[in-house]
Amino acid sequence: MRWALVKVCLAVTTMVVVAFAVPLGLVVKEMARDRAFSNAEREAAAVAPALSITTERDELERVVASAGADSGMAVHLPAADGRPALDLGRRRAAERDVEAVRRLGRASTSSVTGGSTLLQPVALGSGAIAVVEVYVPESEVSNGVGTAWAVLAAVGLALIVGSVAVADRLGVRMVRPAQRLVEGAHELGEGRLGARVPEDGPTELRLAAVAFNSMADQVVQLLANERELAADLSHRLRTPLTVLRLNAASLGAGPAAEQTRTAVAQLEREVDTIIRTAREAKPQTAAAGPGAGCDAAAVVRERMEFWSALAEDEGRKWRVAGVERPVRVPVARADLAAALDALLGNVFRHTAEGTAFAVDVHNGEDAVIVLVSDAGPGIADPVAAMARGSGSAGSTGLGLDIVRRLAESTGGDVRIGSSVLGGTEVRIWFQLDGRKPAGRGHRGSVRRRRRPAGVG
Repeated sequence: MRWALVKVCLAVTTMVVVAFAVPLGLVVKEMARDRAFSNAEREAAAVAPALSITTERDELERVVASAGADSGMAVHLPAADGRPALDLGRRRAAERDVEAVRRLGRASTSSVTGGSTLLQPVALGSGAIAVVEVYVPESEVSNGVGTAWAVLAAVGLALIVGSVAVADRLGVRMVRPAQRLVEGAHELGEGRLGARVPEDGPTELRLAAVAFNSMADQVVQLLANERELAADLSHRLRTPLTVLRLNAASLGAGPAAEQTRTAVAQLEREVDTIIRTAREAKPQTAAAGPGAGCDAAAVVRERMEFWSALAEDEGRKWRVAGVERPVRVPVARADLAAALDALLGNVFRHTAEGTAFAVDVHNGEDAVIVLVSDAGPGIADPVAAMARGSGSAGSTGLGLDIVRRLAESTGGDVRIGSSVLGGTEVRIWFQLDGRKPAGRGHRGSVRRRRRPAGVG
């Protein structure tokens, strides 16, 4: 905006200066020419009275000398009364030009070497016409023109420089508040909720700053209310969780009882985490540092061990592949476990008992793919299923959104398609170097393990 304003002002001022300076320069040149020829006319007029009285050579030479223009003036007398034509001074004009002035009886100018001449007709006492020639050199015609043009150019340049300086100051006055507004918006977008901008500058930008600060205050208030609400709602879960924990403790020994107690304990930890996170003022979105992450293979084995008991109760066949070796992914262990629980929970929630499912981990040099597939009816509209809050009855619609945000935090993505089991396949792509995947069909350097023919 600043440079655009400077360019506009420069263009406008230049056009104005040219529009006035060029005609004024031409006027100055014409005035200098008129001044030079006016002086020549006065010199010629000084000789005219003497010509009307006498035509004697000596007398005329004294008159020309007294006029002070003997080197640039000539007098051309015609032949009369048996006296030949007489030329006093140096002739510069052509003979035909002199004769034309004598014949027409009016003054004229003609160009000669080094300048111009003024030819002025004068009537003699005998009725004949003499011609007075006054030489006007080119230096006299252009005398002062160069200086006047230089002054005009300097004034025009000063006007242009001054207008550019003023436009630049005005541009700074307008651009600086706009830049502060942009910086404040970036800071607010990065999670620095204390970002505010000074309410100064032009009226429009000042009003924009006031609106931005008001919006930032409202965002802070809304986030605070949301955190308090999340903490309050999570705190209400403590009472039923306490009852569940007491009931689980009375179940006695056995794998099912132990898994129930483990699930209740994990649920209590998750509720505590939600409450602590909601109570904190700063966002929990810090980027993972070098070496951060977890072993995806270990997390998959752990979560499948948990869900296997429920799968056996419902008669579901399941399979895990690609977890024999450690597979590092740049996400927190708890976040990956929550994502897997969300996907596996969807399998148990939205498919009939006895429906098989599988979890595959594919490790590559620049990416890790986790596939969760089932043999259910599939998802009719994958795009709608990925939309936040698009869950049907019995679902919050946040499970897939949690998975998507986790994958995108590494530069990856989530795709929903058809699995070889006949149902839905959710493909989670974790990018190891933080770059976005090239496209839907991109496989990078992932070494895919051959899927076993059956499940079980």
